[in-house]
Amino acid sequence: MPLRFGDNVSTAETDYGTVLLDEQAGAYWELNPTATLAVRTLLEGGEEADAAAALVQEFDIDRAQALRDVETLVRELRGSGLAS
Repeated sequence: MPLRFGDNVSTAETDYGTVLLDEQAGAYWELNPTATLAVRTLLEGGEEADAAAALVQEFDIDRAQALRDVETLVRELRGSGLAS
């Protein structure tokens, strides 16, 4: 399932990643550059495996670890109510 932020979530990319604002809760979240790349890939319609591949290519990390990190990120975004 593609990743989508809720209507109550605003995003702003910075030099250090992405800031998410949950307008309903008034809470900020910060995504580092690796999470930003993964989220961007997912928002553009990519699957978790695509996001992991992008991390491997950009940051030269282990593919299995990249996939675990993407899965954790998606689980946390959905669990927090920021994304569906």
